[in-house]
Amino acid sequence: MALGPQFASGAPPSWRRRHPAALAAAIAAAIAATLAVVALLLLTHFSEPSLSPDATALARVKVPPLGGTLERAEAFAPDGQRIALAVHDGRLTPLTKLSPGEVVSVDVVIRRPSWLRWALGSRRDEQLTVRAPLARVERPWLTLATGASLRVVFDQPVSEVAAGAPGHLVARPLDGRRRTLSLGTQAPSGTIELAAAARPWELLGPPQAITWFPRSSAALVLASPAPSAALAPTAAIDLTFSKPIAQVLGSTLPTLAPATPGSWREVDTHTLVFRPSGTGFPLASNVRVEFPKPIALTEPSAPTPQTANTISWSVAPGSTLRLEQLLAEQGYLPIAWSPTGVPAARTALAQTQAAIQPPAGTFTWRYPNTPAELKALWRPGQPNTITRGAVMAFEHDHQLAVDGIAGPVVWRTLLGAAIADAQSGAPYSYVYVHEEVPESLTLWSAGRVIVHSPGNTGIPESPTKPGTFAVFEHVPVGTMSGTNPDGTHYHDPGIRYISYFNGGDAIHEFPRASYGTPQSLGCVELPLADAAKVWPYTPIGTLVTIEK
Repeated sequence: MALGPQFASGAPPSWRRRHPAALAAAIAAAIAATLAVVALLLLTHFSEPSLSPDATALARVKVPPLGGTLERAEAFAPDGQRIALAVHDGRLTPLTKLSPGEVVSVDVVIRRPSWLRWALGSRRDEQLTVRAPLARVERPWLTLATGASLRVVFDQPVSEVAAGAPGHLVARPLDGRRRTLSLGTQAPSGTIELAAAARPWELLGPPQAITWFPRSSAALVLASPAPSAALAPTAAIDLTFSKPIAQVLGSTLPTLAPATPGSWREVDTHTLVFRPSGTGFPLASNVRVEFPKPIALTEPSAPTPQTANTISWSVAPGSTLRLEQLLAEQGYLPIAWSPTGVPAARTALAQTQAAIQPPAGTFTWRYPNTPAELKALWRPGQPNTITRGAVMAFEHDHQLAVDGIAGPVVWRTLLGAAIADAQSGAPYSYVYVHEEVPESLTLWSAGRVIVHSPGNTGIPESPTKPGTFAVFEHVPVGTMSGTNPDGTHYHDPGIRYISYFNGGDAIHEFPRASYGTPQSLGCVELPLADAAKVWPYTPIGTLVTIEK
């Protein structure tokens, strides 16, 4: 069966011929609707607001003439705290200063005009996350000709700058925003810190170190602290090179002597930092950094670099006051010590820091009946005989060389004992000898007199030296020999209970027909029974006072 003719439109030709006006009206309506949609889209496009970063403000909101009005603008810190804003010509400026690099969320609300609300809604929200600009120095390592001004260039204009030594930055006035800052004539080499704010509504950013070197064909190194300065035991050693580290040292790091716990870290391409750990560099010691090959060392005070294999520093000694506090805490003094506030923590870092900066506290005598002769020797915070004897006792107890000097080894051991809360456990003893006839020896220990015995001191031709001395050798039986005043020699084996306190002078037993008068060649002679009682109480470090 044959099909009839097909038509391109829904109405047959006969209908189009019969109703031309209706057809035209339909076409016109379609065109009008299309134009209306196009017009609405164009109006919507040109009336939509925008929110974007700004070169001077935090952000800028643009609302076209047909786009409506700005109803609200808000900013929030990362913790959700609201940041007050000033709005001028669409620019949103913080009213409180922000930190450079701080991330801020900006939220604006635009109220649309009434004719547009039916199609797009009554309001439009715009959000933007923006980071406050952070100005940085373009070249932190510079070469400076003699007498030239130090000029620093930032990666963007800055509105505020402070410069100076670490922790002591001073504001430098600027004539408007600028990228280049002149710091004037400087020493031949050195380091300065700069902190900058790129916008007036920002705080100063984190300080950045700028290091300069004199012109030289060789690689230079600048050390901090300077070798002429004292090195704190927990301080870091900074080495800044004029050329990249890999170019100067290759893959070999410097070494330290004496070996110190800690580690090297490459902070940037030009800077190596050694940070000690534990108790740090030994107190009262000399520390050296040794390079794998010679290198030119420059210093701010030295116009000409010096080539060397090592850089050395002197480490500050521990405080005498802190030495006495620790000896008192550990029971080596007849004195107790109590901190005024919170005591130093029993950690390596806290104890090392306290050795340099002693905490406040109070010393008190441990015993109510301490001999006046012993009390007269005490000088807190100053070198004194009581402290020296206590150091000797500590050295002996910890198998160290006994010299009464708080050197690097003594301090390291003493701090270790403080961390471990160690105690000596021995009672504090003291001996005083009266040379007034009848001569006598008194042993006082832990608050009471243990022995009061007659004794003999030196004859006029070989007297016992007056003063206070610490026992430095303690032997149960020994041979004593020497020269008599008439030039003859003596050799006495089997002498018992010997405690040497001043050269060849000692407390010991010696058989005599009587005691209480000068009869010896400088020693303090006791009857055997009394010497046996005294000897256990006079270990190394015990103080002996000889008084007229």
